Amino acid sequence: MATIKHTPQKLTFDEPGKDSWRHTQAGSEATVISSPDKTVLIKPVVGDTGLEEIAHLLGEDYDIILTEGFRQSNYPKIEVHRREVGPPLTTTKKLIAIATDEPLETKTRQFSLEDTKGLADFLEKGFIGPQRERLSLYVNSTPISLSSFPRQIISNILLALASSLKGVKKIRSLDIFFRKSP
Repeated sequence: MATIKHTPQKLTFDEPGKDSWRHTQAGSEATVISSPDKTVLIKPVVGDTGLEEIAHLLGEDYDIILTEGFRQSNYPKIEVHRREVGPPLTTTKKLIAIATDEPLETKTRQFSLEDTKGLADFLEKGFIGPQRERLSLYVNSTPISLSSFPRQIISNILLALASSLKGVKKIRSLDIFFRKSP
């Protein structure tokens, strides 16, 4: 599992005078701060980075990515509702469940705030399990949705190609990066 938190405030990881700040001032398009216990990517952006781009940066190693924020994104959402905060959100796209401290009049699946097992099972059956075997395709950094037929064709071609290479044994994952000059 990975998590992404969105904040409208500016972040300050590369403060003036620090080496990471000097790297970006010298023209580095991105810099990584790495230590024995953490790795932080600093990539200056113009405007808010979209959820798809951030998820793409995380890579494919995670069964599920939970986010906080990004209400208007086109990904499935679980609302955390508390009675004292006010009524549930009404403009949320792709709302799949609500974790709540009160029963609500809605057709959306509801879980008690204490029912972490029920919510985890819901995510496992509906999202994690079906994605155990997956193929992700990005063209020009944009994710491409694949139906089962092209997904199967691409998978078979890639597996056959990789399997034919000397030294390749059992394939559990396959990473390919391709860049073509304009």
